[in-house]
Amino acid sequence: MKTNVLFPEFNESIDFNNLTAGQIKEAKDETISYVEKIIREITDDKKEQRTYHNTLRRFDDLINELERVHSAIFLMAYVHPGAEIREESLNSIKELSRLENRIKMDVELYQAIKDYSQTEEATRLEEAAKKFLDDTIRDFEQNGLGLPEEKRKEIKKIQDEISELGIQFESNITAHQDSLIVGEKEMEGLPEDYKQARKTEDGNYKIDLTYPSYFPFMKYSGSDRARKELSGRFKNIASDKNLEVLINLLKKRKKLSRLLGYGSYAAYILENRMAENPSAVWDFEQTLRDKVYEKAREDYEKLLDKKKQKTEGNPQKIEPWEATYYKTLLLREDYQLDDEQVKRYFELDRVIRGLFEVAGKLFGLEFKEVENPSVWHEDVRSFEVYSEGQLRGRFYMDLFPRENKFNHAACFTIIPGKETEKGYQKPTATLVTNFPRPTKESPALLPHSDVVTLFHEFGHLMHDLLTKAPLSAQSGTSTKRDFVEVPSQLFEHWAWEYESLNKFAQHDQTGEKLPKALHQKMLDTKNVDSGLFVLQQIFYAMLDMTFHDRYDPDNDSRSTTEVVKELQNNITLFDYMEDTHFEAGFGHLYGYAAGYYGYMWAKVYAEDMFSLFRKSGNFNARLGEKLKKEVLERGASREESRIVREFLGRKPGYDAFLESIGMK
Repeated sequence: MKTNVLFPEFNESIDFNNLTAGQIKEAKDETISYVEKIIREITDDKKEQRTYHNTLRRFDDLINELERVHSAIFLMAYVHPGAEIREESLNSIKELSRLENRIKMDVELYQAIKDYSQTEEATRLEEAAKKFLDDTIRDFEQNGLGLPEEKRKEIKKIQDEISELGIQFESNITAHQDSLIVGEKEMEGLPEDYKQARKTEDGNYKIDLTYPSYFPFMKYSGSDRARKELSGRFKNIASDKNLEVLINLLKKRKKLSRLLGYGSYAAYILENRMAENPSAVWDFEQTLRDKVYEKAREDYEKLLDKKKQKTEGNPQKIEPWEATYYKTLLLREDYQLDDEQVKRYFELDRVIRGLFEVAGKLFGLEFKEVENPSVWHEDVRSFEVYSEGQLRGRFYMDLFPRENKFNHAACFTIIPGKETEKGYQKPTATLVTNFPRPTKESPALLPHSDVVTLFHEFGHLMHDLLTKAPLSAQSGTSTKRDFVEVPSQLFEHWAWEYESLNKFAQHDQTGEKLPKALHQKMLDTKNVDSGLFVLQQIFYAMLDMTFHDRYDPDNDSRSTTEVVKELQNNITLFDYMEDTHFEAGFGHLYGYAAGYYGYMWAKVYAEDMFSLFRKSGNFNARLGEKLKKEVLERGASREESRIVREFLGRKPGYDAFLESIGMK
């Protein structure tokens, strides 16, 4: 397969520029064939011949071979500009997902690893290998290995169907195209660079649903009618297709969990999370809601007061499409903070250089951009990361929106870290965002919220690239889902601290550094709606948990939309927006099913961990090294709860989190 770009030489980069649809199919077929060969190697050995290397380590080789190709093809399905390549990628990941499901249900493979677990060698394994062995056996048994053959066949069939429905759910969201055409009056209040980028030949403006288009319009447009219309379209992304897909997905998940003996899909998923069971998540969310509700009520009243100042008739509530707009007015008029003024200090290239400097100082890293890289689109940039002169990993940045591209921000693993006979396999990952594109009139200027997003995703990237986990299955971000957001949310802090901002925040025209007075205003306003934000996150998490723990898609009289309405009206302070179907475009319902709570769960840990930096200094070398070695390099090679406790030197608590949202 030397001619196929998806099989580069060891620790060489992928030649994405020369990727073809035929190579994707070829790589998929070859991977399936090779993985099946490894399975036969493992299962053909006799029980008494079982060793770490020919059984457990070889099983990790299998995982690695599958991950390397599957991840690259998965990325291409959501970012490649070529329709033929995207289509072939989607077809291929369906087959690779079926292979993964087949592996999970392979009785002989399970028995081989179970047999190995009973050897004397298995009792003497080091921590990472012992954890991998225990996790692997548990995962097999979670998939019904131990049930009669007929039930296993049914489970495998359902898992394949869940994979296909999930891929369909995500691709419908990505492919959804809609926009609002508005005139000059509706654009009053919008920045000039924003207007120029969206002006049409007839003098109107086309506002699409990508983040750089949607959110500024909701913040600045003085047209309540236009904001309401755009918000309605945004909350109806993929609603023409995904409502049916979602209900089928929920039915399949319910059926799967019942076959496996679990009370709900959430119980099935959470058995292998830090939370361990649904009741822990419900308790966490309710505790958090109780703690932040009064703060959220205060936030709401401030927005309502601002609306009363600006409108007639003594309004008594804020509509959901008004919240961001009145928050913007509140910041500008009461706090004298203008986001447009702030973003002049955050030119994208300078932010990236500052990001590298921050990570370099914290972790002892050097970043080098690759000249003339082989990439899937001309916008994509490629970088190498070095530590003490040695290459640690590679990453790509795909920063700007375009049609048929993944429309959120995320870090995608391409090649995981792993110890091999040739040396350590250098990890590769990609940062995908949808930041404002530079124009002829203006460089790419980021709202500070986008700067925070970039730091967040870079935290994931550091987790991926700095890994020293010996096994591919434990590499980088391959941790429990309710832990994986800890490094990313921890890294967000350096997007707020003046000591780090002072390294790169400069006015795009004058070169003036971010004034301390302006920075103080940013801090003063950071928590203006923090209570409302946390309540909204609790709503997302409880919606996810309700669908997967307290909703019967076969017999419940409520539609998924009625569940959304009920929960939004009960949990948040904003009324449900009629004739919308938010759940259809809520992509986390596939990849993060019964796991959305993990964002806030991990946030509580991240705030507690950053409190150590607050005490010892944002760039404390000893603490930066400790974060790198005890958290980032470990991946999932140690129990996540132990990682948190050992980094903190104590049990975690809520205090730092509550202080971080302005509750002292």
